[in-house]
Amino acid sequence: MVLGTASQVPTRHRNHNGYVLLWDGQGIMFDPGEGTQRQMLRAGVAAHDLHRICVTHFHGDHSLGLSGVIQRINLDRVPHPVTAHYPASGQHFFDRLRYATAYRETVSLTEAPAAADGPLATTPSYTLDAIRLSHPVESFGYRVTEPDGRRMLPRLLAEHGVKGPDIGRIQKEGRLGGVTLDEVSEVRRGQRFAFVMDTRLCDGVHALAEGCDMLVIESTFLDEDERLATDHGHLTAGQAARVAIDAGVRHLVLTHFSQRYPDPDVYEQQARAAGFEGELTVARDLLRVPLPKRT
Repeated sequence: MVLGTASQVPTRHRNHNGYVLLWDGQGIMFDPGEGTQRQMLRAGVAAHDLHRICVTHFHGDHSLGLSGVIQRINLDRVPHPVTAHYPASGQHFFDRLRYATAYRETVSLTEAPAAADGPLATTPSYTLDAIRLSHPVESFGYRVTEPDGRRMLPRLLAEHGVKGPDIGRIQKEGRLGGVTLDEVSEVRRGQRFAFVMDTRLCDGVHALAEGCDMLVIESTFLDEDERLATDHGHLTAGQAARVAIDAGVRHLVLTHFSQRYPDPDVYEQQARAAGFEGELTVARDLLRVPLPKRT
């Protein structure tokens, strides 16, 4: 769910950043900018839906809504623990935002900052990794990876005489008589999602995007302003598209648009001109973007 798509300055049609990934019953919020609480209401996202909050960096358009979101989680007495991830170097900013005003704490909010590249959390449904990006302040991108599973193959099951309850048994135990699980199934690769915000091109961008089913990535500038983008630590639409091509991304979602460009269609035109042929979304506020179906 896209809550906001503006960059530094919100517009009449674009709120500051805000994104929620719903993954196997868990909600992960990314970069709650100013106004996120209201956008949640408009989008039908409840505080109870949130299990993690991931902040890429502490510029206001990516974090000023954190105070309101944390207070709303407590006001609504969310019944499960919530974990916050953010750059460890910005701990003082997180502390200020968490306790910006008085409120009653009713929910267990765990602080789990990122200090280096690597995993932040592992659950039965996914692993969450953080990878450092390149921006004037320390910034991390996030990657969600589902564990690989197995796809049962009806033809091979029939050939080996495995049917009915025995299918579940061989899945659980890995062997049934003289038949192994590998003989009647294949690996089903887990889905992969990456969230890349404010950054110039760097190794971290490519590492986050590699093999993703969906890549949500900033494209603040158009290609004619590439020098300006690099100077300010941002990407262009064409750069984002080329990253997606190199990484084999299936669905590219462009967002974080500068107010200097009035026509959002140009972002798609430049991404296509760069050669991206997969599914492409130019994000707009309150848009729901489904993950691609498994292949």
